[in-house]
Amino acid sequence: MMGLKFMGDVPFREVYIHGLVRDQDGQKMSKSKGNVLDPLDLIDGVDLDELVVKRTTGLMQPQMAPRIEKATRKQFPDGIRAHGTDALRFTFAALATTGRDVVFDMGRVEGYRNFCNKLWNAARYVLMNTEGKDTGLSGGEIELGQADRWILSCLQKTIIETHAAVQGYRFDQMAQAIYEFTWNEFCDWYLELSKPVLTGPTSSAAAQRGTRRTLIQVLETLLRLLHPLMPFITEEIWQRAAPLAGVTGDTIMRQPYPEADKTQVDAAAIAEVEWLQQFLLGVRRIRAEMNIAPGKPLPVLLQHGTAEDRERLERHRQALTMLGRLESIAWLGEQDPAPEAATALVGGMKILIPMSGLIDKTAEIARLTKEIAKLCQEAERGVAKLSNANFIGRAPAEVVEKERARVAELQTATAKLEEQLVRIRQL
Repeated sequence: MMGLKFMGDVPFREVYIHGLVRDQDGQKMSKSKGNVLDPLDLIDGVDLDELVVKRTTGLMQPQMAPRIEKATRKQFPDGIRAHGTDALRFTFAALATTGRDVVFDMGRVEGYRNFCNKLWNAARYVLMNTEGKDTGLSGGEIELGQADRWILSCLQKTIIETHAAVQGYRFDQMAQAIYEFTWNEFCDWYLELSKPVLTGPTSSAAAQRGTRRTLIQVLETLLRLLHPLMPFITEEIWQRAAPLAGVTGDTIMRQPYPEADKTQVDAAAIAEVEWLQQFLLGVRRIRAEMNIAPGKPLPVLLQHGTAEDRERLERHRQALTMLGRLESIAWLGEQDPAPEAATALVGGMKILIPMSGLIDKTAEIARLTKEIAKLCQEAERGVAKLSNANFIGRAPAEVVEKERARVAELQTATAKLEEQLVRIRQL
């Protein structure tokens, strides 16, 4: 009405209304309940005594002050640490699910503060490898490897998902798509896959130039994609990244929002990197299951691979050896006997890691025996509880179901450890 009166137009054509923000117990935030959180305290931090004063001053029911103080001291024994504006903004975007109240969780803010750190450290790696180096802006041959084409494909998919989420007012889906791309695909995989190219002795200048250009261009695009949710950290990084990517401008705020380029989606590169990921994840799973030290070089044998598997192995041998910390990779003949080994599958190809000499057999048997006994004891307590008619009759249905699920998980874990124990005794 004021807009129509004084400006001759309505101030907003579209208004987004989010759900009610509740505390971690699902209670409506209220001054009288003393469960209100000041956003500035989450951003800048606040010590415990100051927080108690804030929550107990000006209460409609002053007699509630002792209870509110006790609850505050229990919930925030060290006060609230500084999380920054970007982490808080991203948290609210991630919690903005349509049609539901927002149950505010400090753990989510902490998690997205870690996300800010992850982005900052990724940017440091990219800048360290591109500042003062050839990123292809001055010409020269550019060679994009499978990993470069894969991350560019993933970026286009993320841009498409982000646009669709914004158009549907699903800011939670927007935040999730960007988070998954940044943390999993860009940081956890692409940055690692870039290292063998940038530091490998067999990498050509054109391949290194292509990887550097991809690193800085993907980072610059990601910063623009993330900017509406995290304006401060993205501006700070963009000021250094933009010139290296050949982008001019005074501020990221005036840059165009990323648009997807479907011509950069490379299905072959996606399939290639998925194969490499399955290979490395299989090796890492075996390390974890067999309690093998992360830095110990492993010999790997391969069996039943196709001609395509053999070609992929040669293309990615350097990356697999470096990222998987492998001592060697060799093919077993179809008629060759396989040694006692831990195995993983990549499609139809079998990965074998011979166990002989890799682990202390006696110590591992003792460790597994102890772990199995502990799990069996916990499972037995759960079974006894479920056999108790009083527990079944009095406990809520969801508590009973949760206990059943826990017992099933314990029994499954015990069975896996027993299989592992049998394999190690056969070494």
